[in-house]
Amino acid sequence: MWKFSNSEQTVPSLKAIPHGVWLAMSAFELLCSLGLIVPAFNKPLAILAPIAAACIAAEMLFFSGLHIHSGDANYGPMIYWLVVAAISAFIAYGRFVLKPF
Repeated sequence: MWKFSNSEQTVPSLKAIPHGVWLAMSAFELLCSLGLIVPAFNKPLAILAPIAAACIAAEMLFFSGLHIHSGDANYGPMIYWLVVAAISAFIAYGRFVLKPF
């Protein structure tokens, strides 16, 4: 929801992302969040959780790479993105490998 209420301009390293892509990524993240929650209520949709987690991890790694490429010296946002990527990757790994559906 933060992305809908804030522009990509609030984080200087994300200025390279066009506004339309920013909004599309916001909608995609909302779908991913539903993909993480829905399997708790409907077990046949359990495949959605690891897919959504992997997509979120990939997006956070994309943001981190964009931040490094921009040369911004403030690594605060990047730490957040890497933590979210690690948690999401752990969820995806656990659901794909450790405890498959």
